Amino acid sequence: MCSSTLHTVVGRVIEQVSKFIVGHERNLELIMSAILARGHILILGYPGSAKTLTAKLVAEALGLKFKRIQMASDVLPADIIGTKIVDPKTGSLRTVKGPIFANIVLVDELNRANPKTQAALLEAMQEYQVTIEGETYKLPQPFTVIATLNPVETQGIFPLPHAQLDRFMISLDFEYPAEDEEIEILKRDHMLKGLEPRVEPIVAPNELAKAIDEASSTHISQDVLKYIVNIVRALREDSAVYLGPSPRASVMIMRMAKSIAAIRGRTYVIPDDVKYVAPYVLRHRIVLKGKYTANLWECIRDSERKVREVLNRIPTPW
Repeated sequence: MCSSTLHTVVGRVIEQVSKFIVGHERNLELIMSAILARGHILILGYPGSAKTLTAKLVAEALGLKFKRIQMASDVLPADIIGTKIVDPKTGSLRTVKGPIFANIVLVDELNRANPKTQAALLEAMQEYQVTIEGETYKLPQPFTVIATLNPVETQGIFPLPHAQLDRFMISLDFEYPAEDEEIEILKRDHMLKGLEPRVEPIVAPNELAKAIDEASSTHISQDVLKYIVNIVRALREDSAVYLGPSPRASVMIMRMAKSIAAIRGRTYVIPDDVKYVAPYVLRHRIVLKGKYTANLWECIRDSERKVREVLNRIPTPW
């Protein structure tokens, strides 16, 4: 698949999903970019802002297996990854796989899960495998976790550790729509007569695999690699930053930049690709001094302002 074909396929997915999701074209492009870059996505947004619907429609358009996990304080790791049970017919142990065994897994309200259950996702998100009763099982490919947070809740939630946040390639905001967008949402729901939106698969499995390979093969020069490292190191050394981004952040910026370049029809990365994706990759990975006990969404937004400030002062290679 050439990059122009990849560009066309992604454009068709965004066009299909945008028939039902209004005002989120940029978020859809970034979600597709993260999927092609083999990354996971954290979505922050108010209830009713189409977080769940977006994940489901993207999975449908890509022809992927989709599962939804509704987090709560009493959800156990076995409810996510699966468990072993005794088969009453044979008396032997049988593995029952959990909903994590899907291509796109929506983890709704991740911060409602207790720390032990949150930790059950770490192996899956980093190593694309899970361990059930000492036995390791590979997850289907491609595999992407899309987790949502309702950042205004204060009761019955658990803070997300930095190690958990660092597993997400990007974080996105789903805010309330503008007036004209909300009117358009009502019109489309009226046309659907209140039925749940559905889209037909428009990408064959082999096409998606080729697209992922194409995105990862996008050329990136030594100068652009140095530019990425300069951004990350500048944040680590900034006097206002309590905890800076890890080397994983540098890798994630590179992968996202390659993916967004391919989506836009190029076979090489330019500095503008890096500048475009860096805020979404970095903003949930840094902690500002005096901000680590505040509301998570406020922390992330403050961090994004710091990232954009650094981007404005770091010279681009060209």
